[in-house]
Amino acid sequence: MANDAPPRWDRKMQQRLARGEAAALGELYDRFASLVHSLAHRVLGDEDAADRVTRDVFGHIWENPDAYDPKQGSLRSWIATLAHRQAVQRLRQAEAELLRESDGNGTPDEVEDKVREASTAARADYIRTSMPASLRAALELAYFQRRDYRQTAADLGVTEDEARRRLRLGLQLLSTAHSDTSHAASPPGYGRAL
Repeated sequence: MANDAPPRWDRKMQQRLARGEAAALGELYDRFASLVHSLAHRVLGDEDAADRVTRDVFGHIWENPDAYDPKQGSLRSWIATLAHRQAVQRLRQAEAELLRESDGNGTPDEVEDKVREASTAARADYIRTSMPASLRAALELAYFQRRDYRQTAADLGVTEDEARRRLRLGLQLLSTAHSDTSHAASPPGYGRAL
């Protein structure tokens, strides 16, 4: 999908940002601030740190609107990647500081394990919120409300085969959150991860 033309809204938004339209930044913030904040919070586990990452990401977008390359993926994926990278960088800094303060009780490998774990969780959240509503609804019924596929089918008003298909596809998408540990598992769809 990286070679597909970006959605028209993405191209127009980039052009407006490049012209310095403050209203464009406001629209972008309204549309994606919750995504940025939730990804940062998932990685960092801290509300204030997630707020700072959100401000930093939108500040970066405002100062560097041409950094977005439509050939690499959607504007949403680019923004998610920025948020993920910023959050991981902050997590590494915070963990390195804790290592220094703990008189050597910990290792850099433990820091990277924590970064990988937080990145995988953030990636899974991103995938879940990005998947089609029909798949997300089936997964939420099955896993959060503990419905089996028959109950899920009845709740959704679909056949049992369709419920199984939706659950299988949703799980396949979620399984990709664990598949790319070599790049700290950033959100899919925009260039390479860290």
